[in-house]
Amino acid sequence: MVAVALRLLHTSDWHLGRALHEESLLEDQAFALDQLVALARDERPDALVVAGDVYDRAVPPPEAVALLDDVLTRLADLAIPVVAIAGNHDSAERLSFGARLLAARGVHLRGQLQRAAEPIELPGRGLVYALPFVDPDVVRGLEGDEAIRGHAAATARAVAGARADAARRGLPAVLVAHAFVQGAQQTPDSERPVVVGTAGSVPAETLAGFDYVALGHLHAPQEIAPGLRYAGSLLRYSFSEADQDKSVALVEVERGRATARTVALGAKRQVVRLRGKLADLLRRPELARHERDLVEVTLEDEGYVLDAKRKLQARFAHVLNVVRLELAAAPGQGAFGQQVAGAGRDELKLFESFFSTVTGALPGPEHRQVFTAALAEIDRQERAA
Repeated sequence: MVAVALRLLHTSDWHLGRALHEESLLEDQAFALDQLVALARDERPDALVVAGDVYDRAVPPPEAVALLDDVLTRLADLAIPVVAIAGNHDSAERLSFGARLLAARGVHLRGQLQRAAEPIELPGRGLVYALPFVDPDVVRGLEGDEAIRGHAAATARAVAGARADAARRGLPAVLVAHAFVQGAQQTPDSERPVVVGTAGSVPAETLAGFDYVALGHLHAPQEIAPGLRYAGSLLRYSFSEADQDKSVALVEVERGRATARTVALGAKRQVVRLRGKLADLLRRPELARHERDLVEVTLEDEGYVLDAKRKLQARFAHVLNVVRLELAAAPGQGAFGQQVAGAGRDELKLFESFFSTVTGALPGPEHRQVFTAALAEIDRQERAA
């Protein structure tokens, strides 16, 4: 008997409408989604699943809504079923708008938990169970059980019906979920924490009982355990992600096993970190390939660099952030915050702490003289007012 295999294209965390340091990424998202639609056309999967955070915020900008409408329409025209769930960035109700109408064209939008145990059936191929972001308060209300506390307990309760239903079926079963699974790699400055601390994490075994679990929420593509995978985000959404290779997963799911291969999606603009002295960055020929990219620069110049961002933008059009290496405090002194705390209300000590942090050296007599004169002038003007 030939085993039935379900072929999926797994993606997540599109964050449509997101900006990076106030730079719109909508054209970058459209570029990546064009490639995703082309890949779906070429590979003809049985379904494409989007594991949450379709939008970047609960009330997305109109341009982001229009982009999603265009992508879903093109996939529907290809007759490729789509299953998309709400993540913690999405509004469950807004994402679900028109869901019953869209389902008639094979586009299944699941924003709320009430239908978690009802699979999207792909005739003769498999079952896809959609588990949107789990809010413990919502689960307590649905179950009428005030004892349910934390995401682990709430997720266990929410997924129980789907697991029981899958066990009664003879086809490959897939769970699409948006959660932080314990042991997974987080990316600083990228994912919005589900809750403060570790209470928002879910043990991997909570999601057991399915042949493949298509995860969203974390931006780094990774496999947590066999058959338990994060697709990762559509693009690099912070400079902390600059070294991450973004991709989608093509997955073949059979009863008891799943195999995946990743396919990279090219980017319209790369997100890169550059480091060096200002003059060197402006002339190094090998950096020419980054002149249209989204750039963060760490300056290694000693002392303060006047108008550094504008000067860098003369070569790199999209310098979005400029940072400086943390300079060592003057000998015998602690970190800047400790120095400020120790200075109390002494303006001169505060000035000395700030000056040494910026320049790496203590102010000289001439600097102290200028600062003292400025304070005296401010005091004179305040008295005269």
